[in-house]
Order: sequence, then structure tokens, then C-alpha cells
Amino acid sequence: MTKIKRNRKFFRNFAPVMPIHIPINILDFIFKGMLIGVIASAPMGPVGILCVQRTLNKGRWFGFATGLGAAASDIIYAAIAGFGMSFVMDFITNDQNRFYLQMGGSILLLCFGWYTYHTDPTQKMHQSGKQQGTFWYNTWTAFLVTFSNPLIIFLFIAMYAQFAFVLPNHPFEMIVGFASIVGGALLWWWGLTWLVDQIRTKFDTNGIKLINKIIGVAVIIGSIVMLLGLTTNLVRLF
Repeated sequence: MTKIKRNRKFFRNFAPVMPIHIPINILDFIFKGMLIGVIASAPMGPVGILCVQRTLNKGRWFGFATGLGAAASDIIYAAIAGFGMSFVMDFITNDQNRFYLQMGGSILLLCFGWYTYHTDPTQKMHQSGKQQGTFWYNTWTAFLVTFSNPLIIFLFIAMYAQFAFVLPNHPFEMIVGFASIVGGALLWWWGLTWLVDQIRTKFDTNGIKLINKIIGVAVIIGSIVMLLGLTTNLVRLF
């Protein structure tokens, strides 16, 4: 009994020395990061069509390898956009300036959703070869296709502004946030390849168009909701 009491006393004295600190906003950053990753990956551009074609012609894992390459390219541009915005944090942290940035970001996302909805991704579709190649080849070629479109930086800037995602003084949250962007992107490619693999006998160009239109509508609705939410700050700011 004496030994047990000594152990209890030891742990009572030792416990305050090792506090466990869990940032209260970490779940918020994870959600925002995954949402950004999904929005950046979802439109059926060249790499999206390539992913679908490889899933149909070569198998699901080759399609997912294509998505993995796209996600690797996206995180590079996501980091560049975040690094660039970190230099203007004095401007961003001002409430009125942040309002303008979020308003601009919502409008850009609205335009992006409108463009996605009215774009026919199959017009520039090229037939994917049925020769499987290695997983590395499928990943690398998808990386190059995605990396050749640096305009995605503006999409990341718009989403960062809308979600107030860049916090230079919170490195742990930012690391988790960027990791969540990758997680969201991979979640999209995993889900897309699973869906295409499940309905491969019925999936055709109309399916690609339908997915693109659904994505466009979702982004448009989300942007409108964000804009309506921002209007509630007009009285407070002005």
C-alpha cells in the first residue's frame, strides 16, 4: 500500500509537467483543407478525363495513380500560393481588407463554378492507350499534365481568401492544413476511381459531362451561400 501511495504521489507531481495541448481550431483547418483539396481536384479537366480513361482501360489503381500525380502537383501550387499570401498578412488581417478579399474570392469561385458547368470536358479528350505502363509512369505523366497549368494558383488564392486559410504565425495548423489539402484531393480521386470502376459498363462521355455539371452547380451554390454570408458583415464594416 505504501508503494502504491508513493506512485500516486509521483504521478500527481509529474502530471503538470507534461500538459497536452490540442489546438481548438485544428478540426476547422482539417475540414477547410480537405474542402480546398476536393474543389481543386474535382473539375473534369485534362487530368480528370485521363484518370477516368485509365480507370476504364487499365484498372482502378492506375486511375488512382493518375490522381496521385495530380495531387502532388496541386500541393506544390497550393504551397506557392500560401507562401505568397503570407507576405501580405498585414494587409489581410485588416477586417475591411479581408472582407474585400473574401468577397473577391467568392466571386472568383462563382465564375469558376459557372465556367465548369458550361464547359464540355470531352471536347479536348484524347484517347488513352491501353498499355498499362508502371504506376510511376502513370503518376509522373499526370503530374506533368497538372503542373503545366499554373493558373490553378489563382484558384488556391481565391479559396485561401474565402476560408481565411493562411495563418503564418500558426505553423502547426498550416502543416496540418496543407496535409489536409492532399487528403481531400486523394479522397476525391479515390472516390472517382471507385465510382467509375463500379459502373464501368455504363460509364461514357455523358457520365463525364454529368460529373462536371454537378461539380459546377455545387461550387456555384457554395459561392452564393458565401456571398450571402458576407453581406451580413456590411453593416459592421461600413
